[in-house]
Amino acid sequence: MVIGAGPYGLSVTAHLRASGVDVRIFGDIMGSWRHAMATGMFLKSTPQATDLSAPVPGGTLADFCRAVGGSVLTELTPIPCATFVRYGMWFTEHYVGEVENTRVRTVERSRTGYRVCLEGAEEIGAAAVVVATGLGALAHIPPRLLPLAPRGPGPDAALSHTSQHTDLSRYARQRVAVVGGGQSALESAALLHEAGADVRVLVRSPRIRWGDTPVPHRPLLQRVIKPSSPLGTGWALATVCHAPHAVRRLPAPSRLLLHRRALGPSGGWWLRERVEGVLPVHCSRHIVHAHLRGEQAHLTLAGAGEGPPKLCVDHLLAATGYRLDLEALEFLSPVLRHRLDRVPGSRAPRLTAAFESSFPALYFTGSLAAPTFGPMLRFVAGTAFAARRITAHLTGRAPHHGRSGVAVRRQ
Repeated sequence: MVIGAGPYGLSVTAHLRASGVDVRIFGDIMGSWRHAMATGMFLKSTPQATDLSAPVPGGTLADFCRAVGGSVLTELTPIPCATFVRYGMWFTEHYVGEVENTRVRTVERSRTGYRVCLEGAEEIGAAAVVVATGLGALAHIPPRLLPLAPRGPGPDAALSHTSQHTDLSRYARQRVAVVGGGQSALESAALLHEAGADVRVLVRSPRIRWGDTPVPHRPLLQRVIKPSSPLGTGWALATVCHAPHAVRRLPAPSRLLLHRRALGPSGGWWLRERVEGVLPVHCSRHIVHAHLRGEQAHLTLAGAGEGPPKLCVDHLLAATGYRLDLEALEFLSPVLRHRLDRVPGSRAPRLTAAFESSFPALYFTGSLAAPTFGPMLRFVAGTAFAARRITAHLTGRAPHHGRSGVAVRRQ
């Protein structure tokens, strides 16, 4: 059984079914991309980092564009999220097959593997479970902001998380503060401004970081000095992309440092002209206190940057990222959640080279695997590595070489 029908769940299922494994996959196809991304958003990644993993040639984003008569995508072509969603649906039809849009309520151990209870009370047995649920349940809002939403954050409250929106135009003519300095914060702020909101961005760091404009045909010397990778240029990124299995062999503190610092918050190169000099961005500013007065959010700010010490807005949009925490996966039984081994110093599961957790035949992939295998698992670019390793382990196949020459061995 595969839980989750985003890029990782779909890729794993495609490989397993192609290998003859009897698989049921549960989830809303590309659900997070359809329901947790505001209309008008683009992917930060380039086309080479946006392919789902098919077991045979023909399933790339470029293949999809050719099949539907779309334009050729290059490094200089920002990819609309809507295009990526259509690609995911096309991939499902051609390489995955049936996906059951049913919620998994509980997963617990049984004598023969796992007992899974679905919404509607159906119970099924599974020899193995792959958790590929993405970031939906892991959205994080700092506790100091929660007094703004006593009934819980959401679009109708004075506080929400960026993952809770599909349409930011609802805040037209309202005062909105966006907290965060990454892609989600900056693009949300641009969309709010373009929809007619009075928006300002609060960034803890002293400056905004922007991605470099891609250079499609770089001279050989530049390619040697700063090799390309799905996540950007430079030897560090190239290494973690081409050898995620080697990242796993690093000491846990080193892996966690790499997870936290590699590819920190930044905005896409194509977004800069929609933000810089267009809307107010307050760097070196953070919220130390937040409270409701009527229906408005009153914020007390601190930091060395310029700006007023207090701010009153109609809505506070938290682009404050995600926390990798097994406790947020409430469909896992308390026994599983509490007894799963963690990566030391984190709340993410400790995984083998085949993505298997400390419970036999319980696998985790996507962002929850990033503290084990490195930052590539935070992005779609990691789907091939994960799908091939999990499939090889479940089918007992002999070692083979996947993308980038990565050897796949049964553990």
